[in-house]
Amino acid sequence: MIEGFVPWPDEFARAYRAAGYWQDISLGEMLERRIDAHPDKIALVQDDRRVSYAQLGEKIDALALQFWDCGLRPTDRVVMQLPNSIEFVVVFFALLRCGVIPVMALPAHRRTEIGHFIRHADAVAYFCVDRGRGFDFRAMATEIAAEAPSLRDVFVLGEPGPGQRSLSALLAAETPANGSAQLPSLSPDAVALMLLSGGTTGIPKLIPRTHNDYVYNCRQSASVAGFDETTVFLAVLPMAHNYTLASPGIFGVFTFGGTVVIAADATPETVFPLMEREKITLVSAAIPLIVNWLNSDLLGRYDLSSLRVLMNGGAKLTTELRRRVEQRFACTYQECFGTGEGLLSMSRLDDPEDLRLASSGRPVSPGDEIRIVDERGRDLPDGEVGELIVRGPYTVRGYYKAPEANIAAYTPDGFYRMGDAVRRVDGNLYVEGRLKDLINRGGEKISCEEVENHVLAHAGVRSVCVVAMPDTVFGEKVCAFVIAQPGAALKLDELRTFLLGRQIAKFKIPERLEIVDEFPISPAGKILRRELRQRVAEAVAREKSPASGAMPGQQSA
Repeated sequence: MIEGFVPWPDEFARAYRAAGYWQDISLGEMLERRIDAHPDKIALVQDDRRVSYAQLGEKIDALALQFWDCGLRPTDRVVMQLPNSIEFVVVFFALLRCGVIPVMALPAHRRTEIGHFIRHADAVAYFCVDRGRGFDFRAMATEIAAEAPSLRDVFVLGEPGPGQRSLSALLAAETPANGSAQLPSLSPDAVALMLLSGGTTGIPKLIPRTHNDYVYNCRQSASVAGFDETTVFLAVLPMAHNYTLASPGIFGVFTFGGTVVIAADATPETVFPLMEREKITLVSAAIPLIVNWLNSDLLGRYDLSSLRVLMNGGAKLTTELRRRVEQRFACTYQECFGTGEGLLSMSRLDDPEDLRLASSGRPVSPGDEIRIVDERGRDLPDGEVGELIVRGPYTVRGYYKAPEANIAAYTPDGFYRMGDAVRRVDGNLYVEGRLKDLINRGGEKISCEEVENHVLAHAGVRSVCVVAMPDTVFGEKVCAFVIAQPGAALKLDELRTFLLGRQIAKFKIPERLEIVDEFPISPAGKILRRELRQRVAEAVAREKSPASGAMPGQQSA
């Protein structure tokens, strides 16, 4: 077991095995069972490439031996930042085959985040693409390597830079240099991968998921979503996200022997023809995608009759949009509410309309222990809004190497504080808001404190408070209230350019700037963020009014 991992207490582990939640198999063994049962079935589709389960297994085994020959060993941590692709899946399972633990970075992350993940995890390798969306990841890797003593290798999909390894060449090689290497047997209790937390106090924390808990996570959520051998799943969101990866996602498909189709992008121009051609049965989406799809003129031009389920995750979709999904796509809407730390709550496909269109469903496992408590930790009766805390067979017991964060995030008896305000009615959860100070931009969780720290580095900024502002497409966007330095004439474009230069993910950068003389302060001396949220919400509403001459997103003095 790696240092910094918090395991489940023995009595809970025994109970989860006795109940059949933990099957004591690795994620690789889960896939191998499908390979043995459906060798000729198509597992992955990307553009004109089709890979059967047997071919997928062969690619994984060959690449695993290549990785072993490169010196990767059990419990080594690596940061994996690859685009949605067949190669993503092969690399992931090949790493697991060697006992290597991938840290699942997102495509939008840049030097600040990637450097932190590598240093915090003591990563020995970084996996990236050569270029993506005009950005050179190789140059960034070279800069990070100079500050990360643990980093030994950079594996590049595409053309590597000086001193970097070609991941493409390793994927293409059929015979590894050391083909006789004996790959290790893995403990199902070992850490398989690390996901990223939403992050409320800075850069995301690392969430260690074991083989046992993650196999159960994907199997149980896939069962609730109705997956079977006929499932054809469309992957449109980043595959490094817990939602797309295994909730139920790609791994859920593999559990039941279905097919995963990888989309080049999430535009209607790409998605709708792909859904028609591949006869997609389920797509896991998020609010911005759903809004764009519903408003597209292309929606009625393609045969989407194969679609059984359209799932939403990351942020709650309004009742009206859920209703429109079912009407316009002629499918069943399914809400998926959860967290990378564990708990998944999903509406059921056979739920009555009022539950499908309003609730966040029920926890997927009978082993999920759900409590809704007040500010003093006392349990509240059904119907009352309180803080959601959870414990169960796939909810981790702590972040990786983060003892102080664990004290704040967990109760003494092991319940994880979700940070969401919910109420429970007849076993169904209704999400009413959020306790954590977090901006949810279309499912991407943004720490206000992290963005504030970057804004404060600007010479023209005296003080800043970052809050969420409402947005019809993304749900929320970032608004920065700034007290400027005397004489400074700070503009939004200038601030955004400055923050881009600090190499943080673009989705975190403020999309509105409000210059103020002072912040509203509570008697205890704290900034009243709720008043700032209300202020910007009212401003946005005024700007939408036909009578207003203001332009949306403008700066306010």
